[in-house]
Amino acid sequence: MMPSYFFAHGAPSIVLEDNAYTALLKNFAAHTPKPKAIVLFSAHWEQSMQTVSAAGRYSTIYDFGGFQDELYRMTYPAEGDRALSDQIQSLFSKHGIQSVLDEERGLDHGAWAVLKLLYPDADIPVVALSVNRYLTNEQQYQVGKALSELRKQDILIIGSGGTVHNLRKLNWKSEGIDGWAEAFDNWIQAKLEAWDVDSLFNYRELAPYAQEAVPTNEHFIPLLLAMGTGDANRQAKLLHRSYQYGNLSLSCWQFN
Repeated sequence: MMPSYFFAHGAPSIVLEDNAYTALLKNFAAHTPKPKAIVLFSAHWEQSMQTVSAAGRYSTIYDFGGFQDELYRMTYPAEGDRALSDQIQSLFSKHGIQSVLDEERGLDHGAWAVLKLLYPDADIPVVALSVNRYLTNEQQYQVGKALSELRKQDILIIGSGGTVHNLRKLNWKSEGIDGWAEAFDNWIQAKLEAWDVDSLFNYRELAPYAQEAVPTNEHFIPLLLAMGTGDANRQAKLLHRSYQYGNLSLSCWQFN
């Protein structure tokens, strides 16, 4: 069964960077069976109702400003998979989750920056999925769980976001790690590895420095979505964790 993954997408410029984290992403395909398709939840696509992309071929959305000119020339012209989009809608309906299709929207940088590092040839069909910050954490987990059977079909499910993501706290010149960010991530790691969903669903009240690490939850949600797809086996493995700008967490979790 294909594992699911959570990838932090960091700053948009991550696609141009050369470090230990981007090396992991660039080498990912060499150590993972090629999936039939990719299903990706992006923190940068927020909708009040679960939305499923149904594009034929994706345009590239440049939903950022002030970065290198090269980023605005990049494209990721992946194709969609309408049959898979319909199947996802059916799975959501089966689990009591309302959803709608979107045939127009392209891929935002939370999707294409990660995918360009993982599969630069854009030769695997992609179905992008929105996130809804107003669901409870348990509901987020259940959204992921509803798609778990896709893993048996060699479909790769990805949550793209960030566990510590507070743009107001970034120190662009820092080469160290802020203690509060590391403390929060250490707590999250312990609860993920123990599959302690009760604590994770209540991380805002229980985790140290939760308000600093997750001032708004849209980037944290993809972690719970990806985790939910692994509910049957409940095995979480941290593949990488590092930081940029003092506290911007770059982590990769595998859920078996």
